[in-house]
Amino acid sequence: MKFNSREEIIALTPLWKGERFPDGRPRVPDKYLEAMRKMTLEELWKPIFVKGYISQFEGDLKTLHNDGRKLIGRAVTCSFVPTRPDLHDVAFAQGAAEGRKGNYNQWVIDSLVGGDVVVADMYDKIFKGTFLGGNLTKAIKTRTGNGGAVIWGGIRDVEQMVTHEGVQVYYRGIDPTPIREFIMKDFNSITRIGKATVLPGDIVFGAGGGVLFIPSHLVQEVVEGAAKTHVKDDFGFEMIGEGKFTTAQIDRATWTEEMLDMLMDWIKNDPRGEEYRDLDWSEEYDLARNGDPNDTQTAL
Repeated sequence: MKFNSREEIIALTPLWKGERFPDGRPRVPDKYLEAMRKMTLEELWKPIFVKGYISQFEGDLKTLHNDGRKLIGRAVTCSFVPTRPDLHDVAFAQGAAEGRKGNYNQWVIDSLVGGDVVVADMYDKIFKGTFLGGNLTKAIKTRTGNGGAVIWGGIRDVEQMVTHEGVQVYYRGIDPTPIREFIMKDFNSITRIGKATVLPGDIVFGAGGGVLFIPSHLVQEVVEGAAKTHVKDDFGFEMIGEGKFTTAQIDRATWTEEMLDMLMDWIKNDPRGEEYRDLDWSEEYDLARNGDPNDTQTAL
């Protein structure tokens, strides 16, 4: 047993070819996280879903703040099980050997760096399953900047938690009891949040009442795909409004060359298209010329 093992993290994320943190987690560049702040959950979800990543979203959660703020950052994962004396002794002894202090949840928070988000599977434990309270939320704010947490379990001290600006927390329930009778079985390994599977270093995108977990190796492609969806929507709304295209044409999964040419002209000349001028549309043109097996279907 070993917590937060660099070797295991690297083994779990072999498709990531970029820089890594000292603990082995993929270090997705900040520019992609910043780009996501202008994007919607559905825009980011689509490129993942069409690649077969169908278990990356969970919407059955509550939010600490209901003011529209987004939670975006790199996942630090942990998973827990109900208490068992012999297992607790083994786990706590391992933590002590690794120099860890306090309780299991404190081990996780003490490891955080800028841009991190805690992703904790508390097996839906709310009574005595309160992973976060006021003090640990302040610690998250201090260590991450504007991070937060996704807790498949409980929180407490909510009146204190909401005073820590910049933090967002997704959780299952509230209880005044302190956290008790649990064991951490994994730290930065495979974690489940409801219907979603999460790996360390995944990008957490919380918005619109749900959370999407984006595999690190897909982030660049996903962000660029979401940008394309966004600009196609802006262009499409205008074309429909002017009566140049029907909704059926705009909603097709594959656009024609004529439509793409008009889109390229719009991106080039309309101020709203300026931030999209570096996108590569060669794949879309190839599909338009050579056919797409899904071209009779509407876009997702």
